[in-house]
Amino acid sequence: MPEISRFFGIIIAIYYNDHNPPHFHAKYGKHEVLVEINTGIVIAGNLPQRELNLVEEWRKLHRQELLEDWRLAEKHRPLNKIEPLE
Repeated sequence: MPEISRFFGIIIAIYYNDHNPPHFHAKYGKHEVLVEINTGIVIAGNLPQRELNLVEEWRKLHRQELLEDWRLAEKHRPLNKIEPLE
């Protein structure tokens, strides 16, 4: 799993060869969501509301970095780590 960030027990990853639209995976315990990078829309899955709110706050802060990592993943290049939410 190409982990790019981790905070408050939430793991954020972008997978190589993943489908459009540009999105990332957020995992918390047994829960997982796919979140569209540009809009924050949950494409699939679920997280507890508190963790989902944290993920959305983090996404807003790092949208451009997430898009850059998406482009790198499309080219099968190493992904950049992104600062966690504090």
